[in-house]
Amino acid sequence: MSQPPEVSRGPVVTPMRVVIAVCLVAPFIAMLWVGSYAKTDPAFIGIPFFYWYQMAWVLISTALTMIAFKLWQRDQRARSAAKGGASE
Repeated sequence: MSQPPEVSRGPVVTPMRVVIAVCLVAPFIAMLWVGSYAKTDPAFIGIPFFYWYQMAWVLISTALTMIAFKLWQRDQRARSAAKGGASE
């Protein structure tokens, strides 16, 4: 006896996934908007703004990526539990 094919649903946009997307897109927008940081003042411990702003975004990007990953894991566990499957 054959089973009916599983209906594949398209991508689902949820508030959690919007937050994940914002976390992942924010560093790109910040770095591509060069006019906002193409200056030397204010200097921080003798380092011009242009450089320390970019280095700060390395740390911020790391934190945002970790947050996005944890939220993605939570979202996948919730979707798996909603389907009645076991979580990983």
